[in-house]
Amino acid sequence: MEELRFQIADEMEDERIDKCMSLLVENLSRSFIQKLIKDGNVLVNGTPVKGSCRVKCDDEVVFSVPESVEPDIEPENIPLDILYEDADLIVVNKPKGMVMHPAAGHYSGTLVNALMYHCGRDLSGINGVLRPGIVHRIDKDTTGSVIACKNDKAHRCIAEQLKEHSINRRYRAICFGELNQEEGTIDQPIGRHPNDRKKMAVNHQNGKRAVTHYRVLQRFQGYTYIECVLETGRTHQIRVHMASIGHPLLGDEVYSNRKSPFKLQGQTLHAKTLGFIHPTTGEYLEIDAPLPEYFEHLLTVLEK
Repeated sequence: MEELRFQIADEMEDERIDKCMSLLVENLSRSFIQKLIKDGNVLVNGTPVKGSCRVKCDDEVVFSVPESVEPDIEPENIPLDILYEDADLIVVNKPKGMVMHPAAGHYSGTLVNALMYHCGRDLSGINGVLRPGIVHRIDKDTTGSVIACKNDKAHRCIAEQLKEHSINRRYRAICFGELNQEEGTIDQPIGRHPNDRKKMAVNHQNGKRAVTHYRVLQRFQGYTYIECVLETGRTHQIRVHMASIGHPLLGDEVYSNRKSPFKLQGQTLHAKTLGFIHPTTGEYLEIDAPLPEYFEHLLTVLEK
């Protein structure tokens, strides 16, 4: 276990300890730092602290970083639909039914297993051994574009853009019902459902601000084809927001009590466009993932 020592300078006076550490050690993510603090591996003047602790000038900060553990994850030769790839990152079109990274019950067949086979050791390590390269996530049954980073510098750059809500994320979805307006904005906080911890919900007491912009692309009898633009990126954001205004996504078995007349595997939601600043070139890059075959077919059926 590596032990690092720092003395707090004047310019960091009264800052939170987790923010100070992220400035002092660039290769550690904020979430990893918070885990170190929670596990008691961070001492200020010899005493374990909480993440909310504010440091003073000349405080001595000592924290122990556990040695990296090689992931017990097997690379798997799973075909990837690669939309873009270079030395810093890779953007893939994730298929329906694929889990993003290993977790309880899903230690194989994930996007991470496929990326480890394709990229070898060239994946960022910031998010830990179970999520190498993963910067953001989309749900198991949501299809579309996902970025994975090949080095920590690229990871930090993309993560910062996500934090600042500057990444252009456009989704396509089909919802129940016919929307009254051609476009609109849902600005409602999202947090854990008060009675079902596996679900998210509009939660004014404990939720975080969430903003979804939507516009109508095509109207059908009983359904609407829409584009959703994320201003924030909360878990299940589009699914929760659309359900909250009475227009849950077609096929969503979690946030809708309406039965789909079509044979679908989960919600009709596709991450179509990702636009971001490239971490090395500084140029704006926009990647577009074509609609999956099932989605195109469904649109054709609805038009009849």
